[in-house]
Amino acid sequence: MEFTIGGRAEVRITPADVGKRVSVRRLSEDGAAGPKFTDTVGVLTSWNDDVLSVTPRSGESVHIAESSLVAAKVVPSAPARRRGPAATFAELAPVCARAWQPVESEPLGDWTLRAAQGFTRRANSVLPLGAPGVPLDEALARVERWYGDRGLPAYIQTATGAEGAQEELCAELERHGWHREVTAEVRIAALAPIGDLDADVSQVRLSRGTDEAWLSRYHRFDTPGPHVRKVLGSGPSVWFASVPGDAEGDAPAAIGRCVVDGRWVGFMAVEVGPGHRRRGLATAVMAALARQALDEGASAAWLQVEADNEGARALYDRMGFVTHHLYHHFRSV
Repeated sequence: MEFTIGGRAEVRITPADVGKRVSVRRLSEDGAAGPKFTDTVGVLTSWNDDVLSVTPRSGESVHIAESSLVAAKVVPSAPARRRGPAATFAELAPVCARAWQPVESEPLGDWTLRAAQGFTRRANSVLPLGAPGVPLDEALARVERWYGDRGLPAYIQTATGAEGAQEELCAELERHGWHREVTAEVRIAALAPIGDLDADVSQVRLSRGTDEAWLSRYHRFDTPGPHVRKVLGSGPSVWFASVPGDAEGDAPAAIGRCVVDGRWVGFMAVEVGPGHRRRGLATAVMAALARQALDEGASAAWLQVEADNEGARALYDRMGFVTHHLYHHFRSV
């Protein structure tokens, strides 16, 4: 990271740069071994009372005393991507939302309040794709009442790390006492290479709906009510995949779900039973669903994976998926 001009480090940002992406170097320690510095890259979300707040793509704001600044500058709003299909946040965010629709929803300006009796945070959180149309304090109060009336915790889903994302909203939620609970990566890839994966797709069965066997392998609920089937079945063109278990009556060895939406297909609910792992079943499920999506005209793929799911992230790395942006669920406390 280079800050010097003619050998001098310079602070080349001011409070007028709030809202821009910046790179900041600060003195973090000055001891017997000499000075130590810390670098932060993110959106400058505030500059008040001699303290800067910079929100990186992690979604967690960093507060920096102005007196500790060594160097700082405005940097491009988003780095160039070397792989994967071209995609903007404005295009991709609604596609992801249509693949996981709630049972009920209500608009609040450009925000959408979503609920599905608590089944998944994605279907039980606010999707803020613009301004709420009222002051933020009022908007947050309405959100808390709306979810409270349904006996649900209040969540807001935000995004960071892409042009047009919501680092400033993340910082505002922190200032209002909301807690970042979960972070996940939204990854994208070209679809054709996934369909071409070397996998035994003959063992994969595709259907338009779920059955009790498929649901018995899916781990995100205890007893699946009608709301679960409604959320899972939502989307423009939904397909379910399963690999039969070893014996009749067994839960499937592996399952998956995809939603085809124009040029995009989203993959989700890919799970393999503990006794069936390391047999390439997740790859087979992904390849079979990809081939179906290619037949429907899709050319690009996306998926969401939690940041701490190392096994899934390694699999998706091998398939060519790269991170487009991060999303976070902030909870009212």
